[in-house]
Amino acid sequence: MTKLIARPYWYLRHGETDWNAEGRSQGRSDIPLNARGIAQAEAAGALLARDEAAYAPIARIVASPLVRALRTAQIVAQAMAAPGGHPLSVAVDDGLQEVCFGDQEGQPMGHWYDSWIAGDYTPNGAEPFAELRARAVAAVNRALDGEGTVLIVCHGAMFRALRSAMGLPANVRLPNATPLWVRPPAAAAAAWSLDVMG
Repeated sequence: MTKLIARPYWYLRHGETDWNAEGRSQGRSDIPLNARGIAQAEAAGALLARDEAAYAPIARIVASPLVRALRTAQIVAQAMAAPGGHPLSVAVDDGLQEVCFGDQEGQPMGHWYDSWIAGDYTPNGAEPFAELRARAVAAVNRALDGEGTVLIVCHGAMFRALRSAMGLPANVRLPNATPLWVRPPAAAAAAWSLDVMG
């Protein structure tokens, strides 16, 4: 099993969509940000512009190509390039796309995530959790294998897979547009640590 490169990075889930607000599973469905999601992305960008230097300045942004994540990344990049900030480019990695939830997409979020994470159940037409985890690790490793500290703008289920790869409980819901500072363990047996900004 491939491991994450032991480098710190920033992680940001996209802003809210109408499906988020309605409690529906989005998966690979390309749902845009709603007005609240745009405001959340703007607030996250302002927060990162203000506080990133206390952790590590962001050198570049890598995003999922799905519109809710890519638009969030673009809004953050704009906010960070405000007067006194520094311009950031946004690269896209197809490997950062959200999980495909198959016939569960558009349905109310259910109680099957634990079984899916354990490998006991996969919705019809969906991506198994083990495959998602391998894809997530490979995509984040590509993002980490570059100059400077990266901000990854991505999705909630993707972060469940990354939590699993980091030795953390996987089935934890990540709020929309809340920046995380993610650090590798100081010792071999330890888990990664997460600092929530805001």
